[in-house]
Amino acid sequence: MIGKLQKKLPIVTDDPIELSSRVIDAGEHDERVNRTTQKLSVLDDDISIVESFSHIITFRTDDGLVCFDASGQITGEDAVTALRSWSDAPIDSLVYTHGHVDHVGGSGAMAADADRRGHRRIRVVGHEAVAARFDRYHLTNGYNTDINLRQFGGVGGVRSMAIGDVPQFLPDDVLWPDLEVGAAATLEVGGLTLEMHHAKGETDDHLWTWVPEHRALCVGDFVTWVFPNCGNPQKVQRYPLEWAAALREMMTYDAEWLFGAHGLPVRGADRVATVLVDLAGALELLTNETLAMMNAGESLDAIVHQVTVPEDVLVKPWMQPVYDEPEFVVRNLWRLYGGWWDKNPAMLKPAPEATFAAEMAALAGGADALVARAVELAANGDLRLACQVVELAVQADPESVGAHGARAEIYEQRRAAEFSLMSKGIFAAAARESRAVLEA
Repeated sequence: MIGKLQKKLPIVTDDPIELSSRVIDAGEHDERVNRTTQKLSVLDDDISIVESFSHIITFRTDDGLVCFDASGQITGEDAVTALRSWSDAPIDSLVYTHGHVDHVGGSGAMAADADRRGHRRIRVVGHEAVAARFDRYHLTNGYNTDINLRQFGGVGGVRSMAIGDVPQFLPDDVLWPDLEVGAAATLEVGGLTLEMHHAKGETDDHLWTWVPEHRALCVGDFVTWVFPNCGNPQKVQRYPLEWAAALREMMTYDAEWLFGAHGLPVRGADRVATVLVDLAGALELLTNETLAMMNAGESLDAIVHQVTVPEDVLVKPWMQPVYDEPEFVVRNLWRLYGGWWDKNPAMLKPAPEATFAAEMAALAGGADALVARAVELAANGDLRLACQVVELAVQADPESVGAHGARAEIYEQRRAAEFSLMSKGIFAAAARESRAVLEA
C-alpha cells in the first residue's frame, strides 16, 4: 500500500451554525464548499474523498476498496490517479448512488486502471432502474447533450466523446451495474457493511447507504451543499416529498459522518442532523404549500409567484439556490401532481408562438415598439417582463437586428442578476443566440 496522505479537511469540523451566517454573494463560487480539485483528502483512518465532479468517497476494507461513485468521464482519470495516491489495493465494489453521468462517467477510467494493475473485475452496484436510465440516455442523446452544454458549458462529466459529428452523452466505457438493488439490500465487503436503501429524490434510481462500522451515511445527491436539485427545468421528473422522507429516515441513524456527492463532508451527529433537517424542511414546505394552493383551485401562475422558502433558510451555505431554486421546484410539483396544463384556458391549445407574437406586435405598433418597451422595462429593473416583451419582438420579426441586439443585452442583464446556475445558463444561451444573429 502506498503511504497514506496525512492531509485533513479542516472544513469538516466547522460548525454549520457558524457557517450559516456567511452569505455568498450572488454568482460567486465558494471554493470552500463546492470544490472540484481532483485531490484526495484522508477523512479518517480508512476513509478518503477525492473532490471531483462528482466526489469519490472510498472505504478501505480487508477485501479491497469500496468506492461510492466514479466522477465524470473528463475528470475520471485524474480522480483515479488521486485515489491511487492513497491506496493501490483493488477496487472490490463501485456503488453508484444514481446513474447521472457525473457519477458514472469515470467508471471506465476505474476499469482501465484495474486492467493495467492486473486486478479483478470491479463489481458495480446500482439500483435496478439505472439500466433503464442508461437506455433512456441513448434515446435522448442529442437532447441531453444540448441541455448539459447549455447548463454547464462542458464542465466535469457532461461533455463526452464524439461519434462522428454527434456528441455522445453516455460514454461507451461506462460500467453497467452487475448487482442490482431493489428497495433495499445489505452487502458485506471485507468487514464493512453496506446497508443500501432506494428512495426517489433527484432521480428515480437513487441509493443511499448506511455504513454502521463508521456511522457514515453515503447519500449521493440527496445532499449537495446547495438548494436541492429538485426542480431542474430541463430535466425529467424530480420527487420532493419522497426526497424529504429519505432525509428524515437518514436522521434516525445518528450518523457521525454525512457524505454527499458534491460539497463538503459533515462530521458530528448534531451537524449532520442540522443539514438534513434544513433540506427536508424546505422540500416539505414547498410541497405542502403548493398542494394546498392546488387543492384550493389556484393556477400555476399564482402558486409560482407566492410559494417560496424563507430567506433566512436560503442564506445557509448548504441551502443556497446557486444551482436549482424554489421556483423551479414549485413548477416540478405542479407537473408531478397536476400535469402540464397551467389552468390558463388559452394555453391549452394556443396559437403558434410566432403567430401570437406577430399579433402582439401589430397591436403595439410593430416589433420596434416592443423592443423599445422591453428596453424601458429593463432600465427600470423589471427584467422578468422585459424578457417576455423582447421575446415577442424577436418571434414577430426573427431577422430584426434591433430586436436581437436588445434581446442579447437584456438577457445578459438577466443572467448577471440571477443566482442559480440553471437560470444563468439558459439566459446566457439566449444572449448567445442573438449575438450569433448579429454577427452572421
